[in-house]
Amino acid sequence: MSRIGVEESLTNIQEVLREKGFDVVEIKQEADAKNVDCCVVTGLESNIMGISDTSLKASIIEANGLTADEVCREVENKVNAIQ
Repeated sequence: MSRIGVEESLTNIQEVLREKGFDVVEIKQEADAKNVDCCVVTGLESNIMGISDTSLKASIIEANGLTADEVCREVENKVNAIQ
């Protein structure tokens, strides 16, 4: 099962991903993003937690302007690409 890190403010996206069977980890700080396959953040320009740091091996999805279903499709595409 893929572990998906989701910024704590994106509760609707967390719920949709859990319903789809993903192991969702709430990201409150940069350390929470370790060992996840994909991260969903509100916006890369804010980069409050340093999650867009190139040392992070997970794919990063910017949720700004996307619906929860659109983000879920993006996550599924990223996860399928790494398997």
